[in-house]
Amino acid sequence: MMKNIKELSIVFVGAGNLATNVAKALHLHGFHITQIYSRTIDSARVLADEVKAAYTNKLDEIQSNADLYIISLKDSAFVELIGEICKNKNEEALFVHTAGSIPMSIWEGYAKQYGVFYPLQTFSKQREIDFKEIPFFIEASTSQNAELLREIASNISDKVYEATSEQRKSLHLAAVFTCNFTNHLYALAAELLQKYNLPFEAMLPLIDETARKVHELTPKEAQTGPAIRYDEQVISKHLQMLADDERKQQVYELMSKSIHERAK
Repeated sequence: MMKNIKELSIVFVGAGNLATNVAKALHLHGFHITQIYSRTIDSARVLADEVKAAYTNKLDEIQSNADLYIISLKDSAFVELIGEICKNKNEEALFVHTAGSIPMSIWEGYAKQYGVFYPLQTFSKQREIDFKEIPFFIEASTSQNAELLREIASNISDKVYEATSEQRKSLHLAAVFTCNFTNHLYALAAELLQKYNLPFEAMLPLIDETARKVHELTPKEAQTGPAIRYDEQVISKHLQMLADDERKQQVYELMSKSIHERAK
């Protein structure tokens, strides 16, 4: 693959949150996206319109002569469809997936040139993101492919790293704690506030300051609240307030004990 990277023909297999953001960022920086595939034709069309590409919802209509295929599907769908995706494609094409928890070795037996192109961030279609600060973790079957992925990622991000499949699994697990679990706690808080007719926006300055603090302190140093000193009087009152929701009680108690144990 000796072309200038901006001349590479790129096909996106998937049009979800991650694919939408990465495709739009590459398009904005002059990359040539030729086709979008999605199981849902409307999703394929919407993203294709954004990046001036063709689109399809049929696997057998995915272009066969592209230079780079970026697969961004749910893990289960990717594992199920990998054979169909790679079937009858350009033998010199580079195939990459964007999954945190799937090893690069998944490609073996399906593609000759392959790798991983993993941006560590939470994505939503409705929100534009500045990719400059988003870390990309790449892995590839050859040093030449790794260099190509590094060059592509460096066009949209200032933070590009190589990581093994094992390291990426750890990154993904840590990201679940950092993002998904944290956001779920916001959802639980929103339910509590709604119960007492209070606005969730009252939490936003607290959320922002908590996030800012860990830019300067370690998470352990930034921890505050009744659990760190295990204030049983406050904790007991809180648990009583959650008596009508056993699952929230369990979450509160488990989190409080975990905080206290790690503060010792």
